[in-house]
Amino acid sequence: MDSSQTGLDYDKMSYGCKHYRRLCMIRAPCCNEIFHCRHCHNESTSDGHELRRQDVQRVICLMCDTEQPVAQVCTNCEVYMGEYFCGICKFYDDDVEKRKQYHCDDCGICRLGGRENFFHCKKCDACYSVELRDKHLCVENSLRHHCPICYEYLFDSLREITILKCGHNMHLECFLEMKYKKYNMCPTCKSVIDMLKM
Repeated sequence: MDSSQTGLDYDKMSYGCKHYRRLCMIRAPCCNEIFHCRHCHNESTSDGHELRRQDVQRVICLMCDTEQPVAQVCTNCEVYMGEYFCGICKFYDDDVEKRKQYHCDDCGICRLGGRENFFHCKKCDACYSVELRDKHLCVENSLRHHCPICYEYLFDSLREITILKCGHNMHLECFLEMKYKKYNMCPTCKSVIDMLKM
């Protein structure tokens, strides 16, 4: 960006990575490397170590390259490094209209989809669509597992999750693939799923 550009002259949605649009990068304290986000870090590590969101202490502004402590506004050029910012999760995102981020105190992390569209089930220890309030079978710590199809950890997955009638969870796209292949049992408990009602 040349020095004549002001905060309103750039397209903030062109910055960031495949996971988030933001005007900063993070320094991972575990390996002292710089990444766009913790997901980029976790995807690139060969030894399998993962960066906990709360451990991030330093960020680099993409407008002026200033490394600084975590904050929403750059200490040097005063640009907002993320329209949405959570100081607990050290999370920045500019795609607020589409993603509708919010912090769930009970989950301890930021969630996507808008607080008004979700509730936190205390027994499941998970945020679910308000449409499922009093309409799902509770399974304790239901998202603290890996998807039985793709094995991605569900609790902080960025992909949409569905709940089967038995109370077990999986990614919606994994469920749809299972449905397409006419597999009609929960991969976790082997209970039969009526695919016509799902």
